Amino acid sequence: MKYRRFTKIQRRKISIFLRCLIISFVAWLLIAVSNRYTFIVKSSVEYVNLPEKRAFHPLQSDTVQVHLKMSGWNVLMARLKPSVSNIQVDLSTLANRSFIVFSDQLEFINRQFASDKEVDRVSPDTLYFDFSQQSRRRVEVRVPTNISFKKQYGIIGETKTNPKQVTITGPSEDIDNIDFLETDTVYGNDIHTDIRTVVNINRRQRTNITIHPALVEVTIPVGELTEKQVEVPLHVLNSKKYTSVRVIPSKVTVTALVSLQDYAKWTASDFGAVVDLDNWAQNQVSSLPVKLFKYPDFCKIVRVEPQNVDFFVRK
Repeated sequence: MKYRRFTKIQRRKISIFLRCLIISFVAWLLIAVSNRYTFIVKSSVEYVNLPEKRAFHPLQSDTVQVHLKMSGWNVLMARLKPSVSNIQVDLSTLANRSFIVFSDQLEFINRQFASDKEVDRVSPDTLYFDFSQQSRRRVEVRVPTNISFKKQYGIIGETKTNPKQVTITGPSEDIDNIDFLETDTVYGNDIHTDIRTVVNINRRQRTNITIHPALVEVTIPVGELTEKQVEVPLHVLNSKKYTSVRVIPSKVTVTALVSLQDYAKWTASDFGAVVDLDNWAQNQVSSLPVKLFKYPDFCKIVRVEPQNVDFFVRK
């Protein structure tokens, strides 16, 4: 009987201890998340208000460390979901000097963050720039895509942008090496109609270059595809050194996926197939592989039959 009482008392003591421990932990956690801490975030720099008459080169990395004062809860969320932020830096003062100081722009930078986060300082505090002659030129716009289509659908024509070219302004040594600019990637799933969208020009860390316009309209024609078969005559390469050359068969059948609306447009003259006798002369092959050297844009070759042909040569 005494043993049972003793066990019950011990259990009660352990229960009280665990309750106190949990209450203490919750109280500590509430205090911890309510306190403010300094948390360092890596941020990429985006330059705004660029000087109109001065071309510049940053003399340091375009990534800085932003020291943020925020609550313990925000610090916990930032650690669970780390991300690279982006801050804008005002370069209007470069009109009369070659550096900018972050401590002079803290008010401007703080407006870019939520009200419960305060920018204490940025490292490094000073960014330096080198200046050079400014140039201007127009370059082509290209559109990278990552698109999947419904069955029997695909791109049936040239991707068009409006405008076709954009104007870039910046240091001569930088823009002289740029032949074209790409937009952000255009994505799509199970597409079966034309794509019309507006996308940004991808700057790719070209922070010292002005691009105008920064947005372009993109049109990608999409249509239904169907199989088309054409008989294409075979041409023989490197046959002049022989008296006569005969290939069997003299034509091959090409099966291609073409746009339904252009089905009647494409004929055998739009395709070209060759065999090369040097394959026989150098490698002593018994048959010659067929190669297509010409076919319409936006046509997908399904198969070529036969893939190899027999031949007779008279020297």
